[in-house]
Amino acid sequence: MPVFDLSELSAACPPNTPWLGLDLGENTIGVAASDAGRIIASPLELIRKTKFSQDAEQLFRIMDGRKVSALVIGLPLNMDGTEGPRAQSCRAFARNLERFRPVNVAFQDERLSTTAVERFLIDELDLTRKRRADVVDRTAAAWILQGALDRLRP
Repeated sequence: MPVFDLSELSAACPPNTPWLGLDLGENTIGVAASDAGRIIASPLELIRKTKFSQDAEQLFRIMDGRKVSALVIGLPLNMDGTEGPRAQSCRAFARNLERFRPVNVAFQDERLSTTAVERFLIDELDLTRKRRADVVDRTAAAWILQGALDRLRP
């Protein structure tokens, strides 16, 4: 599985194909999708983790249905920029996908993405705690993907 620096990912993908953004949590995977022009990221769905093989199959079904050419996976770095156990777990997730099929992958720093999304959902949308729990992971995935897309704009 090719793991690219974000700046090299576009060149490795066919033009006019969307990307997925992933927010990997302990129990869930937040999924977001870009449009084919890779301008806007939108929250898509939440995968409740079971066995890795089943999670991967569900992810591949989403990718195939949307003709996705790459994954942008949130990398939870420590505040000092180092990688801890959670970041290593995200890298292992990407490596384990390779057992099933090759996928273009790039990582995007996701420090404070969940916090930012929580603040937005509370302050701007005034969502209840239960409703926030239903949308925070896929919204965080959109935040991660949108950050990556914005970094690639000239």
